[in-house]
Amino acid sequence: MKEIPDPKLTEARHPIAVVAERTGLSQDVLRVWERRYGAVNPTRGPGGQRLYTDADIERLALMHAATSAGRSVGHVARLSTAAITALVDEDSAARERRVPLAIETPDAGIAVNDALTLTRMLDATRLDERLRRAATLMGIGAFLESVAVPLLHQLGEEWSAGRLTPAHEHLASSVLHDMAAETMRTFARRHDAARVLVATPAGERHAIGAALVGAVAAVQGWNVIYVGADLPASDLAGAAGAADVRLVAVSVVYVDDHARVLAELRALRTLLSKDVPLVAGGAGAGLLEPELLALGVPVESSLAGWIAELRRHETDS
Repeated sequence: MKEIPDPKLTEARHPIAVVAERTGLSQDVLRVWERRYGAVNPTRGPGGQRLYTDADIERLALMHAATSAGRSVGHVARLSTAAITALVDEDSAARERRVPLAIETPDAGIAVNDALTLTRMLDATRLDERLRRAATLMGIGAFLESVAVPLLHQLGEEWSAGRLTPAHEHLASSVLHDMAAETMRTFARRHDAARVLVATPAGERHAIGAALVGAVAAVQGWNVIYVGADLPASDLAGAAGAADVRLVAVSVVYVDDHARVLAELRALRTLLSKDVPLVAGGAGAGLLEPELLALGVPVESSLAGWIAELRRHETDS
């Protein structure tokens, strides 16, 4: 008897590169949607490569449209293709009915939620575009306080709950770090403006908090000496002296060894000139606030507090 070919195998003729091109989804996102959410179930070719049907591509394109409108991929993946089509049509009709605005109204909460969705999708390109659009509409100062900081808090909570991997957190932090670094360059001021040294102490490799602090200082008119992460007290004190800074700010996000972190900051406070204030920020610094205050190191847990600290010192002689 002649073997009847499997219709699924006959129809599945599109490799993942073609699907990515037709749907606008990256190959990494396609794999994640398949493994984690069961969005589609591609067959495998003789060499093990994924092969997709026209129906698979249609469903993935519809899912892309539905999630781009703000729905979670987990919710959309559970729906039938017909149900997703209905949602996309509904979204399209709603957009047509919406009264156009002369200027798009920024919404920090929506920007944070959009950024989280794109982070879950590991879509660095669209995440970068979404955050830069929010920064343009809101102004970089408001963006840092209303979007960047809340987004970092959300990422930390999602990571702690096991809903995001370190790869997700690193991707989003990298995009925000690039924006903060560009802000420090863009807002560079005259040579004789007050200088602030921004870094993280030895053992602290998470530079994003320090970068945001530096960006805020740049917007406030300071010349920022941003030296990055994981530097020992002796190097930080040497840099502060060489650059003749008025203020030193360190960011501590995680504390895995209280004694070590305190020893580093105690050494830094001792090595710095007595007339150069040292300020600490970040979630980790908050955990050490009583000990740091005893060392004469104030802790600022918000960007608003950091701005107030800058203003206290900007006119010091």
